Amino acid sequence: MTPPVSSHAKPRLVVVGNGMAGMRTVEELLKLAPDLYDITVFGAEPHGNYNRILLSPVLAGEKTVDDIMLNTRAWYGQHGIELLAGDPVVAIDRPRRLVRSASGKEVRYDRLLLATGSKPFIIPVPGHTLDGVIAFRDIQDVETMLHAARNHRHAVVIGGGLLGLEAANGLMRQGMDVTVVHLADSLMERQLDKPAAELLKAALERKGLRFLLSAQTAAVLGSERVTGVLFKDGTQIPADLVVMTAGVRPNIELAASAGLRCERAIVVDDTLQTFDPRIYAVGECVQHRQATFGLVAPIWDQARVCAAHLAGAGHRRYVQQATATKLKVTGVDLYSAGDFIGGDNSEDLVLRDPRRGVYKRLVLQGGRLVGAVLYGDVQDGPWYFDLIQTGQPVAALRQRLLFGKAQCEALAA
Repeated sequence: MTPPVSSHAKPRLVVVGNGMAGMRTVEELLKLAPDLYDITVFGAEPHGNYNRILLSPVLAGEKTVDDIMLNTRAWYGQHGIELLAGDPVVAIDRPRRLVRSASGKEVRYDRLLLATGSKPFIIPVPGHTLDGVIAFRDIQDVETMLHAARNHRHAVVIGGGLLGLEAANGLMRQGMDVTVVHLADSLMERQLDKPAAELLKAALERKGLRFLLSAQTAAVLGSERVTGVLFKDGTQIPADLVVMTAGVRPNIELAASAGLRCERAIVVDDTLQTFDPRIYAVGECVQHRQATFGLVAPIWDQARVCAAHLAGAGHRRYVQQATATKLKVTGVDLYSAGDFIGGDNSEDLVLRDPRRGVYKRLVLQGGRLVGAVLYGDVQDGPWYFDLIQTGQPVAALRQRLLFGKAQCEALAA
């Protein structure tokens, strides 16, 4: 598909969102067709593009903001890209094909790429707007947490998923007393089964974190600044800082107000095109075949496919792949993939080695591996994931499967 001729020499690509998904798409496009478009990028934050995944090491004091920059302002200049940082787009005029930013700047587009990401879900309990109640999403949040750690003592993190545990670890490393509050009865319930979650909780308690599980937040206490958290059962704990890490919601307001089709997120087809053929979308703001996305691997795939279509080399299709979760939470290695809960027709192979801090659970169904949870020793994770994806029969390996690839290959030799 050749881009339309426009009033200026080159067609203009406008990118709304200067995060990882949008800029990865631009990088892929520059590889395929470096001179095809005049490119303008709008970003809500006043920075270049940085690696949001590495905010946790910045909070923990292991990295600086400069360390996590992916594309500095100089990079945009070198590639002839106009970067309008700190000036988010507030409206899209589809009939006139232009976007308008918060500062009133209007830019026409021939192709528009929406990469608006997601917004943290702030639990709407009484007191959620008090000073000291924040999310853990961007550089500003990290700076707020570091400032709080210098001046206050008690932190409460609401949400016991990966992000919450990383926030809790970082705040503890900065000297705060930290309590993690989680609605479910085990940590990281989407990635871990209960025995692995118990091991993780015990390891983090040894490091100094406190946990309140099956705890429902009723209110954040305080008049101007937060002073505590009240729970449904009437108990309360002190808090000078409350960090909400209870999930995210796709950021679709801009697309919806422009009349693009949105359900839970912006609906796209296999080419990452929205229902308006001039407008594409990638990343956490999109919904593809009913699914939404939060992990890097599928978003990188989306970026490659979308860039190919923007470059006019559009024969690729985005296909969702199974993903494995490999995590390092505060020095503890975890890996999970597939259906690790199992059902009536499945069987579990379990290895527990408390002294070494190792736990493995493999779920078999019909003589094939369908799920795996690894704690402490994750080196065979990719091999198990490969077995899950290929559906290779593993009955002959059953006796040695828990001991990993090397043992199974020795058996076959």
